[in-house]
Amino acid sequence: MRIRRLHRWDLSFDEARAVQIRLSSGVRLTPVPVRCIRFVAGSDIAVSASLDCLVAAVVVMSFPDLRMVETRLAVSPFTFPYVPGYLSFREIPALIKCLEAVRTPFDVMLCDGQGIAHPRGFGLASHLGLTIDRATVGCAKSRLVGEHDAVGPRRGDFARLIHDGRYVGSVLRTRTAVKPIYVSPGHMVDHPASRRIVLSCLTRYRLPEPTRLAHIAAGEEKRKREAVVAPRDARR
Repeated sequence: MRIRRLHRWDLSFDEARAVQIRLSSGVRLTPVPVRCIRFVAGSDIAVSASLDCLVAAVVVMSFPDLRMVETRLAVSPFTFPYVPGYLSFREIPALIKCLEAVRTPFDVMLCDGQGIAHPRGFGLASHLGLTIDRATVGCAKSRLVGEHDAVGPRRGDFARLIHDGRYVGSVLRTRTAVKPIYVSPGHMVDHPASRRIVLSCLTRYRLPEPTRLAHIAAGEEKRKREAVVAPRDARR
């Protein structure tokens, strides 16, 4: 996979903010014909405080039957602190290591994070979308910015998320009577397609299957690596 080098990663907060403002103008919201999607990917990160590292996972699945095709894992040291609104600078370097090993030409990636529902319109999904030049959708479990009306109780019900007068995402009910998630376009996808893709990737869980499985894969790899180190520490 071709990875675009858009900037350095060893940045100060002021430099990172300037990058977000500059690159946000390159985000494109365009319709995606869901029927043409053949492969969908999901990404997630597990944090190991004991090992001072991030464990990244990318899962690729066939679409729409959601059959597992490929899983890639990578470990990366902390290079940026955890600060809301700057998550991409902490996580994308680890995700790039995974993506460089991916062989399946996926059409869209679902990210555990925000797209344009971000203070500067440039969350993790938007940043990653420009970096890999692919369609990306942000699927966050919590809200970063914006206000919305009440969401209906049934699967597929949604409310528009509005920030500074701009429509930045959908508060989407993915299971009846279960807490909704925050879906926002990242890059090369619009609001209706973002919702349709997420709904098409659901099974019986709250989260879409690609990101849910990436979350499990990253967590399992983190625990495996921590278990290797723990017995050595116990013998000291």
